[in-house]
Amino acid sequence: MENHESILRLDNVSTSYGKVKMLQDVSLEVHSGEIVCLLGSNGSGKSTTIKTIIGLVKPDRGQIHFNGERIDRVSTNIIINKGISIVPEGRRLFPKMTVYQNLKLGATAEKDESSVYENIERIYELFPVLKDRRDQNTGTLSGGEQAMCAIGRALIKNPLLIIMDEPSFGMAPILVEQFYETIKRIKAQGTPILLSEQNAGMALSVADRGYVLQKGVVKISGTTSELKKSEEVQKAYLGG
Repeated sequence: MENHESILRLDNVSTSYGKVKMLQDVSLEVHSGEIVCLLGSNGSGKSTTIKTIIGLVKPDRGQIHFNGERIDRVSTNIIINKGISIVPEGRRLFPKMTVYQNLKLGATAEKDESSVYENIERIYELFPVLKDRRDQNTGTLSGGEQAMCAIGRALIKNPLLIIMDEPSFGMAPILVEQFYETIKRIKAQGTPILLSEQNAGMALSVADRGYVLQKGVVKISGTTSELKKSEEVQKAYLGG
């Protein structure tokens, strides 16, 4: 990896819901131009990590830095406006609105209409099927098409970082493979991605590095080749 500049860094972050500890001393980094995967089963703390990064949950201790600024004490809308886009678990599209309308919602802060139009055309180049479906309500799309629309909406603002929370959930296996090819194309364009996934095999096929969470603790971290060789990762996530 040529560029080791950190775009996102968590330093010993701990969070809790009431008296229940959810994350304990979680440290992780995403560098410019790379994909980092966050692996773990249900209840491991992946979603809490994402919620903490974007300010929906405030850490009890530790610090979060994004693009050189500390963000763990500011509101979610400020964090998003600093250049983080999220593809939430379950997509969170508006099913009775068209593909075009959903994409345009991702650019609500952009006042230059021509810029919005150019960005939507760029999304159509990345996902040609969305151009074909642009006047269709998103509720009528397949799971794979909905995922593409959710990613397109996140890309509209030219973010500095995209966070994806279980993006392949509910997708047919053949679509998962196609979808991950698209993630590789996004990476090739230079946008770093933090990818939270239960589908460890696919996540490790595109990521540069990864972290394995268990009960809110980072148990293993390393390059994807190191994680693939780990007996613990093979047994728990790769069917080894």
